Amino acid sequence: MAAACKQGERKAQKALFEALSPKMMAVCLRYMGNREDAEDVLQEAFIILFTKLDSYQGAGSFEGWARRIFVNTALMHLRRTDALGLSDDIEEARSLFTQEATPVQKMGYRDLMRMISALPADARTVFNMYVVEGYSHKEIAKELGCTEATSRSKLQRARIRLQEMIRENK
Repeated sequence: MAAACKQGERKAQKALFEALSPKMMAVCLRYMGNREDAEDVLQEAFIILFTKLDSYQGAGSFEGWARRIFVNTALMHLRRTDALGLSDDIEEARSLFTQEATPVQKMGYRDLMRMISALPADARTVFNMYVVEGYSHKEIAKELGCTEATSRSKLQRARIRLQEMIRENK
């Protein structure tokens, strides 16, 4: 399908769009926090994907390659809107460290996704990159143009806020 898309076949492009849209929309929603922004990022990322198809060399899965495009597009959007606010002081973040709460065993996926979407954009982005996508703090720092310490503090803030929301939701 990717080869046909590279040659500009519209039916193949439509099939690729239909195959990837649901999964990539979920990625976009995790980063953007609302459907409208996620749809904008989805469209923008598909444009990038179709224009960069020639750069896919076949190493690794196509879906993994595409996912990176969608994550990077979401990050670019967040940077453009300055939603990440990555200039927080690490000392301020240290004051937020608390003892870890007991996890809630039977929380629904939709409830958890709603809570993650409610996080501030900067914390949500780092949380998604670290927990969901598996980036290291070093990789997150490089992608977002911040320090590893800032990445760690944003992750900790996200975890603390999620714990608070889980406690409130009991």
